[in-house]
Amino acid sequence: MSRQSILDVREAINEAHQVEWARLVAALAKRFGDLDVAEEAAAEAFATAAARWPVDGIPPNPGAWLTTTAGRKAIDRIRREHRRDDKEREAQLLSGNNPPEPLGVIDDDRLRLVFTCAHPALATEARVALTLRMVAGLTVPEIARAFLVRETAMAQRITRAKAKIKAARIPYRVPAAEDLPTRVSGVLAVLFLVFNEGYLATGLGTGPVRPDLTGEAIRLTRLVRALLPQDGEVAGLLALMLLTEARRVARVSATGELVPLGEQDRGAWDPALVSEGHRLVRQRLSSGVPPGRYQILAAINAVHTSARDAGDTDWSQVVALYDQLVRLDPSPVVALNRAVALAELDGPDVAMALVDGLEDQLAGYHAFHAARADLLRRVGRSQESRRAYDRAIELAGNTAEVAYLTRRRDQMVLDPQTPEADNHEYRGRGDSRGDQSEHRPGTNSTASSSASGAPRPQV
Repeated sequence: MSRQSILDVREAINEAHQVEWARLVAALAKRFGDLDVAEEAAAEAFATAAARWPVDGIPPNPGAWLTTTAGRKAIDRIRREHRRDDKEREAQLLSGNNPPEPLGVIDDDRLRLVFTCAHPALATEARVALTLRMVAGLTVPEIARAFLVRETAMAQRITRAKAKIKAARIPYRVPAAEDLPTRVSGVLAVLFLVFNEGYLATGLGTGPVRPDLTGEAIRLTRLVRALLPQDGEVAGLLALMLLTEARRVARVSATGELVPLGEQDRGAWDPALVSEGHRLVRQRLSSGVPPGRYQILAAINAVHTSARDAGDTDWSQVVALYDQLVRLDPSPVVALNRAVALAELDGPDVAMALVDGLEDQLAGYHAFHAARADLLRRVGRSQESRRAYDRAIELAGNTAEVAYLTRRRDQMVLDPQTPEADNHEYRGRGDSRGDQSEHRPGTNSTASSSASGAPRPQV
């Protein structure tokens, strides 16, 4: 096989993994009732594809090929594991004729998978890790890097979560209508987690943005809203996702570099998504019910997407909304958000003092160092700014972010004979208002804030 055809196969497998992984795991979990079997069979199907497709060629329907192969792999494992005195149960599993489990109020395989991964019987970090593996399709090493833990520790965490689901007989279904309100917050958290991984992808071999994940998260959130149309936080999360997704095509340049919010071509934003997001925000504001976290984050995004250009942004309103958010979620990442916005009202010196006070809590968080680098640059502390950019680049996991941060660092011209405050620095578009870097809009999977679900800087 030629080099070009090998590259074609690799590309086909990567594309199939992005498109088919969650669907495949969900379908297998529904059929066999075991997440461990589902995950292993799906992984083995992709491994088989990597071995067979270079020889046999890419099948006309990769999804169907993977589904058939994964089903056979699952059956092989069940045959190996079931004892002789359990032949009747084995026959039921292999035939797929098991008595149907209650499916809940909506029959959707992937929504059931999300509710299973987000079950309250699991610890928060286990839910996050399991969702990233089962729904987003990240590998164990990729998830371990996101949590800043060893691969073996992350593998054990995921294994324990799957074992607990099996041992506790956690049902693979959408809860009954009367149980939904108590379960929805956990589901919203994991859906936003999936959206965030698509918004700024960290997986190896993927592009900087994964529209398959953002699109799937939006689809599933719409289903949850159909279940709970009066829930303010469901509407808020959907609005936040829509307003963020509306800017997707403008967020990465043709050269693969992140484009700051202040430099984006607003004419490229999706007007239909912006309009729907604004409508949801207005509906929630008119309800008279105090907003929750997702509603406030959506309102912040509505302010940004209402401005004709970056110079028209109502920063006083943005800061006021962050003040509300801090009262609901006094996490260090929310405090960082607020400080970055405050820099546009009161100047970088005021924000710098606030950001420096967060260093002990956010030392391992790349967005902290990126925000600090920009503030240091704006106050003329160029050498410190370059060091902060270096640290942000070291910690960043998204290729477009790395490219952007690297350019910002390299555009700074340092004269070793000149005091830092007098250095001449490159000033590109948007410099007078700061970098306004595009970080993840909400819950992230890093160790600094995954457990609390704190949002990442969004300005």
